[in-house]
Amino acid sequence: MIARMLGFLFLALGAIGIFLPIWPTTVFWIIAALCFARSSPAMRDWIYARPKFGPPIQQFIEQGTLSNTSKGGALLGMSIAGGFSTVLLWGRWSWMAFAIGLLICGAAYVLTRPTDPV
Repeated sequence: MIARMLGFLFLALGAIGIFLPIWPTTVFWIIAALCFARSSPAMRDWIYARPKFGPPIQQFIEQGTLSNTSKGGALLGMSIAGGFSTVLLWGRWSWMAFAIGLLICGAAYVLTRPTDPV
């Protein structure tokens, strides 16, 4: 029950990203698909069936791979977030270091994922 509710929450959060370019869609929908894996396989399959987002999400969840396009998009998004973080947190050095550190960890994770063999 809780996993299903969380799945719908993350699905809604991801849907915001379809209309708001600076908001991530894929990350939230990956979490939603993981929540739906056992609680609602039909909703997981609905996410997988989305033409633009579904196949990369399914591939990441089931095989742990990312395409070069997905890696590039993720790294671009993190770079933009890093720029915004730097501007917004300038002068608050510990908070800026924390934000940039999280982005570096995320970038390292993305770069170490196997590339999709397609």
